[in-house]
Amino acid sequence: MSEIYKEQIASDPVPATTRLDRLAARKRIILLILDVLFFIVAFVLVLAFCYYLYSYRQLLVLYLPVFLDGLRVTIWISLVSVVLAIIFGLLGAFARLSRFAVVRWLAMIYVEVVRGTPILVQLLLWYFGFGAVLTQMGIDPYRIVYSLATTLQINSLFQDSNFDAYLFGIIGLSFNYGAYLTEVFRSGIQSVEHGQSEAALSLGMNSRQIMRHIIFPQAIRMVIPPFTNNFITLIQDSALLSIVGLEELEHATFALALPQVNPGNKMFVFIFGALFYLVICYPLSLFAHYCEARIAKAY
Repeated sequence: MSEIYKEQIASDPVPATTRLDRLAARKRIILLILDVLFFIVAFVLVLAFCYYLYSYRQLLVLYLPVFLDGLRVTIWISLVSVVLAIIFGLLGAFARLSRFAVVRWLAMIYVEVVRGTPILVQLLLWYFGFGAVLTQMGIDPYRIVYSLATTLQINSLFQDSNFDAYLFGIIGLSFNYGAYLTEVFRSGIQSVEHGQSEAALSLGMNSRQIMRHIIFPQAIRMVIPPFTNNFITLIQDSALLSIVGLEELEHATFALALPQVNPGNKMFVFIFGALFYLVICYPLSLFAHYCEARIAKAY
C-alpha cells in the first residue's frame, strides 16, 4: 500500500465500513419507497378496475349467466383435452426413447408435423376433413359413443346437438398438445442422471421398476413448469374452437359483444370475457409454483 493512500485513509474521519453501511441503508430506503409506491399504484388500479366493473353492473348482471355457461364448457373441454394430451405425450415420449428406429421416426414425424403447422389449421382439418371422411364411410361417431354410453347407463350426458364439434375439437387440442408434451416428458426423463439407472440395474431392478421408482419421480420435478405452461396455453387455445361452432367462453364473448352498438359496452364485454380466462389461468400458475416448491424441498 502506497504512503499517499495510507495518508488518505488516516486523514478520512469516516471509516470505509461506515460509508458502505450508509450506502446500503440508503439503497434499502430507496427500495422501500419504490415498493410502497408500487403497492399504492397497484391498489389504485384495482380500485379503478372495480369501479369500471361497477359502472357496467347492469350488463354484468345480465350477461353473467351466459359467461358462466361458456366458462363451464371451456373448463370441461380443457380438462378432457389435457388428460388425452398427457396420454399422447407419454406414448410419444416413450416412442422417442424407444430402441426401435421405426418407432422413433414415427414419433419424431408426429412431433415435428404437429408443431410445424398452425393449430387452427389442424382443428379445421379434424372437424371438416376427418369428419367428412367418416361421414362418407358411413361412420357416425355420435351413434357409436351414444351406444357405448347407453351400455354404461350414462347416455343422458350426451346430446346430439353439436356433438361433432365437441369430439373433434377435443381430439384436435389433445393431439396438438400431445406433441408438445412429448418433448416435455422426453426432456424430463433424459434430465435424470444416467448413472442412477446403471446403479439400479446393478441392484437387480428391471427397467419398469427403474422408471417407476427412480426416473419418473425425479422427472416430475423438471416437467411441472413446462407442463403447466402448456396447460395454460391449451385453455387459451380452446377459444379457437368457436370457429367450429362450439359454444364455449370465447363464442359467448363474441355473441354478446358483436351486437353491441355502444363501443364502450362492446369493450366491456371483451374485457369481462378475458377476465374469466385470467381467473382460470392465474390460479393454475400459482398452484404450479406451489407444487414446484414443495417437490424441490426434497432436493
